[in-house]
Amino acid sequence: MDAKKVRMALAVLALRAGQVVSFDELIDELWGETLLKNTRNSLQGIVARMRRSLGRIGLDATDQGVVRTVGNGYVLDMPADRLDANRFLQQAREGRSLIGLSPHKAAELLRGALAMWYGPALVDVGDGQRCRAAALRLDEQRRLVQEDLISAQLEAGEAGAVVPELKQLHAEHPERERFSEQLMLALYRTGRQSEAIDTFHRTRKQLDDEMGLLPSRQLQRLYQAIISQDASLSR
Repeated sequence: MDAKKVRMALAVLALRAGQVVSFDELIDELWGETLLKNTRNSLQGIVARMRRSLGRIGLDATDQGVVRTVGNGYVLDMPADRLDANRFLQQAREGRSLIGLSPHKAAELLRGALAMWYGPALVDVGDGQRCRAAALRLDEQRRLVQEDLISAQLEAGEAGAVVPELKQLHAEHPERERFSEQLMLALYRTGRQSEAIDTFHRTRKQLDDEMGLLPSRQLQRLYQAIISQDASLSR
């Protein structure tokens, strides 16, 4: 159990690297409403173990190392670019900004960002409120980068290459209309207009059956453009 608490505490500090996280915030994340006789001592023990673990991988294990006591809390004193989550988000932003300018370079950067992942975000750090919320945000960013990568590939003229992946993503995430749009566009650009139209109707039915929603105006406009074979859809 202590090992899990160490991971939780380190995760909370890493999510706010360079900022002081108060003792109370850490105690709330690690123990919630569980009553302990002396939570401050328990927290100090967790942090001491954390420092020893960091020391074994070459980081200073003392209070003057990367985990420092500052005022009424602790701070992870580490550059932002040393943390996987920050590097992922920065590279994702760079790739996203290049989609319309240099789609091949954008795709390279976005693939590199996705390559940093090897499982769900914060999968082994427990179920504290802050870690859960951060995991949801990071997993959502991962989905957005997947969508951005496909957009870059479509801009680069790789419609045929993305159809198999899009079919899988559309089946796994029917609620994400951007996957539906991208699949419809990729199918249309590879000469499969009827499949693109079928994809719209399946999406509309799923949205209605599962969430009581209508397709977005953007998805409906794409559907109408595909029906009329609008020249603007071709690349």
